[in-house]
Amino acid sequence: MASWREFERQAPELAEAARRLMDTYTHKVLATLRKDGSPRVSGVETSFKDGDLWTGSMPRAVKAADLLRDPRMALHVTSRDPDGADPSSWEGDLKLSGRAVEVTDAAVRAAYGLPDAESHLFRIELTEVAWTRVRGDELVIAAWREGVGEREFRRK
Repeated sequence: MASWREFERQAPELAEAARRLMDTYTHKVLATLRKDGSPRVSGVETSFKDGDLWTGSMPRAVKAADLLRDPRMALHVTSRDPDGADPSSWEGDLKLSGRAVEVTDAAVRAAYGLPDAESHLFRIELTEVAWTRVRGDELVIAAWREGVGEREFRRK
């Protein structure tokens, strides 16, 4: 698993685009796994601090219970629809996957400024990042995978 900082080091241009989308759009969709293995999606916000990507959760939230039981997760960031006349104006969408590790260290939690002592704080460790967009008449996917590095795919 890679920290956000490590991902930035390995794929700086993709990380810059991913960060721009994540900073532009406050609300993201988090996918977790239920006890029975089926998927659950929840709204979530994220932030960057000290080279890591973070998310939190209210006490007793089902997404937190899912992550505590099985830390595997995916995050989806969408953007505005493109101008109909110019599909290349679409900023694209971003997908991240990895695992969410709960942080219980009191000093880290205090520095993060959680609203409640029972709130959850998770550091996201990455395994994959993909940014999909349109350029001209092609669908362009910039992808990074831990242990593989960065690649680009183009489809007409």
